[in-house]
Amino acid sequence: MNAFKPHLASVADYPYAKVDARLKLDQNESPDDLPPELKARALERIARAAWNRYPELHAEDVRDAVARHEGWDPQGVVLAPGSNLLVLALTQAARTVVDTVPAFPYYKGGSIATGTPWRGIPLAPGFTIPMDALLAAMDGAGGVLFLPNPHAPTGQLFATGDVERLAERARQQGWVLVVDEAYHAFAGSDARPLARANAHVAVLRTFSKSWCLGGVRAGYLLASPKVAAVVRACLPPFCIPVHTGAILQTVLESPGYVGELVTRIQAERARVLEALSAHRTWRPYPSAANYLLVRTPDAKAAWDHLLSRGILVRRQDHYAGLEGCIRITIGTRAENDALLAAAADAP
Repeated sequence: MNAFKPHLASVADYPYAKVDARLKLDQNESPDDLPPELKARALERIARAAWNRYPELHAEDVRDAVARHEGWDPQGVVLAPGSNLLVLALTQAARTVVDTVPAFPYYKGGSIATGTPWRGIPLAPGFTIPMDALLAAMDGAGGVLFLPNPHAPTGQLFATGDVERLAERARQQGWVLVVDEAYHAFAGSDARPLARANAHVAVLRTFSKSWCLGGVRAGYLLASPKVAAVVRACLPPFCIPVHTGAILQTVLESPGYVGELVTRIQAERARVLEALSAHRTWRPYPSAANYLLVRTPDAKAAWDHLLSRGILVRRQDHYAGLEGCIRITIGTRAENDALLAAAADAP
């Protein structure tokens, strides 16, 4: 078939396959649904909306609410149905894309889909930033560097000074450093001050994790107005539906539940880390996110064992340097108790 561009001949699906299990600890979702009173309020708002009318062109009503919440210039806020679509827009706009490997696979996936040159730089020992290689990669022609912080899938929080060095190189060489803060709430980290001081830094955030809205699909970019305008131009118009906008406006009016969830997840993360650290063969890594990366003697055997107990986790052993690793989302206390009981006699 000659209908499509040649670079799409070998595009692979996103690396996820649905598996049914009693306990789902594989996708770093919130273990809690949206509080019932907020869900009821959002549904009332949706019912009052005019479904026959298009929403705002660029979700200006929600954009303004995000800007107030984040203390950001509204012209620098871009919303999309999931931060992965913002990644796609950024890769489409970029001259070239650089990111660390392993990392969120859609940085590479979006680059392939848009025909943008991509380069992955392996993490340094201890899952640290490969500083010299990243600085060298930003020499010459401009592009976009994606840096998840906390890092996915390792859960590591990079040192502020290291991120600042990359930001300065981006400014010097005309690049854009995109700090993906999908998990920042669980780390207490915040790249906004860096982005305010440096127009070559943009911050990517999502409603899927600490906001309990994975099923709603919504994310946003905080950037300079110039960068935001380019990204916005790469997104379809009217891309935030009426019902999504109503839900986002509702939660942005009452965000207090987020902090309560984060505190519980942090406490459970520490408890599960301590318990798994005593395992005879598993070795969990400290994490600043809402999951733990755990090295086992055999990732498939560990995955199969947990699934036989009704617990689904995510294998990560297909990544170089993560041989034997699985990733476990921190769930409710009861879910974590079930995980620890199942892990106790795992190989």
